[in-house]
Amino acid sequence: MSRKKIIAGNWKMNMTPTEAVALAETLKPLVGNEDADVVFCVPAIDIIPVVEAVKGTNIKVGAENLYFEEKGAYTGEISASMLTDAGVSYVIIGHSERREYFAETDETVNKKVLKAFEHGLTPIICCGESLKQREQGITIDWIRQQIKIAFLNVTEEQAKTAVIAYEPIWAIGTGKVATTEQAEEVCAAIRQCIGEIYDGATAEAIRIQYGGSVSASSAPELFAQPDIDGGLVGGASLKADFGRIVNYNRNA
Repeated sequence: MSRKKIIAGNWKMNMTPTEAVALAETLKPLVGNEDADVVFCVPAIDIIPVVEAVKGTNIKVGAENLYFEEKGAYTGEISASMLTDAGVSYVIIGHSERREYFAETDETVNKKVLKAFEHGLTPIICCGESLKQREQGITIDWIRQQIKIAFLNVTEEQAKTAVIAYEPIWAIGTGKVATTEQAEEVCAAIRQCIGEIYDGATAEAIRIQYGGSVSASSAPELFAQPDIDGGLVGGASLKADFGRIVNYNRNA
């Protein structure tokens, strides 16, 4: 299988600019792994200093959000061109926290995905179910709907370069990890859904991450699954331990 793993840290609302640079300096020597793309998705105010701090390394910088308009009277928002000009390569879109606390919908996620592609940013498109939805047995249906709407009007060529992050909401920040079987089942269903929207080649090319309390101990087994191409890592990305997750294949 030729898909390269992608391991991204989602720093969430943590790290002042000073702390962010210090963390980047700590992590730089620990996250070298030519078998994986490494991304630090950092708060907006940290982007410019972190881009500067990781210059000349294998680390790419991502944003945690963007707005779907080019520019204008949208106080507090950040545009795609601002991100690209600052040196950003990736952007997280539709994280469950954005959906829950900031009223993001499948429709706004789709608008943001299209805007990211328009500006050459790689979207990390998040999907996931709540504990209630899992208990109701609608996990796959729910996630297929999220994926189908997110990819509306996205071309096949664009879709091949996208990253999807499957995050069971009940496992984010709880220390509760989906079993390897649960994670692989949903990631396989996502790949099948992409195959239905586009074709087999697109499904084979797209990278699907697992997110939700990924740790150095759970990463090797998760990332060994045929449909899991890396992780979107929350709390553990703020520690030196992130280096062990990135080097999951080296018995670190």
